[in-house]
Amino acid sequence: MERYSGWADEGFGGVAEVFARNFEEFPELGAAVTVFAGGRKVVELWGGVADQGSGRARERDTAVPVFSCAKGIVSVCAHLLAQEGRLDLDAPVSRYWPEFGRYGKEAITCRMVLGHRAGVPVLDRVLTFEEIADWAPVIRGIEGQTPLWEPGVSYEYHGHVFGFLIGEVIRRITGHTPGAYFRRAVGDPLGLRAWIGLPTAELAGRARLVEAEGRPGMPGPEHLLTRIVTMNGALAFPGLEEPHGWNDPALLGMELPGAGATASASGLAGLYAAAVTGIEGHRRLLNPETVTDAVRELSSGKGWLGFDMGARWGSGFLLDSPSFRPMLGERSFGNDGSGGQFAFGDDEFGVGFAYVANRMIGHGDARATRLVAALRESLGG
Repeated sequence: MERYSGWADEGFGGVAEVFARNFEEFPELGAAVTVFAGGRKVVELWGGVADQGSGRARERDTAVPVFSCAKGIVSVCAHLLAQEGRLDLDAPVSRYWPEFGRYGKEAITCRMVLGHRAGVPVLDRVLTFEEIADWAPVIRGIEGQTPLWEPGVSYEYHGHVFGFLIGEVIRRITGHTPGAYFRRAVGDPLGLRAWIGLPTAELAGRARLVEAEGRPGMPGPEHLLTRIVTMNGALAFPGLEEPHGWNDPALLGMELPGAGATASASGLAGLYAAAVTGIEGHRRLLNPETVTDAVRELSSGKGWLGFDMGARWGSGFLLDSPSFRPMLGERSFGNDGSGGQFAFGDDEFGVGFAYVANRMIGHGDARATRLVAALRESLGG
């Protein structure tokens, strides 16, 4: 008996076969995969349950928290503004946000932030959940922050600060916070089911996250990686059902632009397809020159903490990283999210891809990687 619904065009049956095997070979609970090719949807598959407690089934458009896939949404917005001539990625952030340019941050550019090279991966200031939800206290915290290293000379993952910092630049230019700007400029016109700040009307139908048994935990609360991920303990992690955990409606409803997106597979795949080919009769969002700028490698190898995860970073996007997140090639760009979420686009192949799941296994787990390998084979790669 089939454990999934949906369809795959002729030539893409291998993706459907792998999707089915993922339910047999992994502790999959509910998942979905969508592929666009040439601006047309060629794969749309979904299966399992959205809520383990009630047994509610996943549906075609079920949205799920996708964590740092939010960075891809924010980065598309930044590159759109750059393409329009409203944002110079290589100008100091302080050109758009004067109060930022203090305490050693004067020379930090948006490009440094997009490449995780700005030296401000975490804030010294300890903020409450309510302050983070209010936006302005985080911005004041960033303004008062001193870089941990000389900006531009090293890199380390800017988990949450990434989204607030680039998001405030977007707000200064457009008058809208990044989640609101995305919906106004991209999400609403294209009908994409992707949000930074989930609307109240969408809460009941969302998928609820569940941790896989044996999923690696975080280091102690004082470790920099834990501070980055939890914003100094204000956000529960893992603790999905704890106050301020990732199933909390209050958390999902606020703008957390570094790691707080909620989306369906078709919403994320549609975003990347729109970026590289256009969809639904709309012209492509990012022209070839903009994509070329986005996929130029800025950061890889050992980061400031001394770890090499195998990731390669461009301007705001994860690039094709064979030992971390394989994609299709040198024109591929996207982002992954905690627990296994993954989405990317590639204008050489004309593809937008997304896989989302509500059973969290881990960064780099094989479920999405196997689907991408099947997609590559379908495309003749």
